[in-house]
Amino acid sequence: MGLIIFLVVLAILVLWFVGIYNGFITLKNRVENAWAQVDVQLKRRYDLIPNLVETVKGYAAHEKEIFEKLGELRAKALGAQSVKDIGETNNQITQTLKTLFAVAENYPELKANENFLKLQEELANTENKIAFARQFYNDVVMQYNAKQQRIPDVFVARLMNLTPKEYYPIEEEARGPVKVQF
Repeated sequence: MGLIIFLVVLAILVLWFVGIYNGFITLKNRVENAWAQVDVQLKRRYDLIPNLVETVKGYAAHEKEIFEKLGELRAKALGAQSVKDIGETNNQITQTLKTLFAVAENYPELKANENFLKLQEELANTENKIAFARQFYNDVVMQYNAKQQRIPDVFVARLMNLTPKEYYPIEEEARGPVKVQF
């Protein structure tokens, strides 16, 4: 009788461990998938930048600083390895693109150029997709990190040597108050 109770308790513990282990594997794969989606959208953005720069260069050749900065940031972003570095570099790219579009406002012929309008629209769509992918990634990271901290999951997480994943950082300017001018 004692052996049967021992085997039942052992079976329950094994099933409990397998359930938690599989939960971690599922969440880990979801985090990796979410990051891959962010990466796809960032790649799309990196591919659009040279075309946009070339289009604007024809009209605003003396805005050399912006073009160089975008090129440097693009190269830096392509070489970045950590989520933090990729996020921070892309936040800088976002700010520089805003400057580029502000410069384009000074060139009416550029604003009316079909290629420029198409690239601008494509970039705006990509920015929306990046924002959605980033939000999804951060949501999955939150689930993954929270599961590692909950009891009894924390014990299995320690056995698996799991560590928390990094969140995609937010732009510093997005943290500040919104300025409204009339």
